[in-house]
Amino acid sequence: MDLISIALLAISLSMDAFAVSIGNGITIRNLRPWHAIKTGLFFGVFQALMPTIGWLAGRSISTYIVDYDHWIAFGLLAIIGGKMIWDGFHEEEEDCEHEDPTRTRWLFLLAIATSIDALAAGISLAMVNANIVFSALFIGCTTFALSVLGVMIGKKLGPLFQKKAEFVGGIVLIGIGVKILLEHLMG
Repeated sequence: MDLISIALLAISLSMDAFAVSIGNGITIRNLRPWHAIKTGLFFGVFQALMPTIGWLAGRSISTYIVDYDHWIAFGLLAIIGGKMIWDGFHEEEEDCEHEDPTRTRWLFLLAIATSIDALAAGISLAMVNANIVFSALFIGCTTFALSVLGVMIGKKLGPLFQKKAEFVGGIVLIGIGVKILLEHLMG
């Protein structure tokens, strides 16, 4: 697989993580550089691991994953997005407890949900005898960079949404989940 193909694959696999990162940036009230880096690390590492796992598994598990990978991604994103929407509507005062989308448990679930497609991509990388080490590192680094950028873009958009930032972030997550589901059901 040539460099241009790997770069295009890396960018396309990174788009869901980029969009979720924008949503995270919108909802973080006191953004510090660590928030963006942590988000980028979670998404980048998972986007590198999943194609590696897919590559190692090869064709043997593809028939099991293909049938329901989109449902897993949709379910995780819908649950997290639904909670964010609920919290956005039920925020009573400015100083109330605010769920940080960069908490480890949320990032872990979001990273899994946004990297399931990368697992399937890894299976196809095995079929074309791609260099998995280079491919996974390229995909991971691209996702890291775009996720950090996404958090920063989201932070700039955050003041536009003020109190309803968490609601908007939840809508973004559910929208990504619906997109993943529709792509697989119609594709």
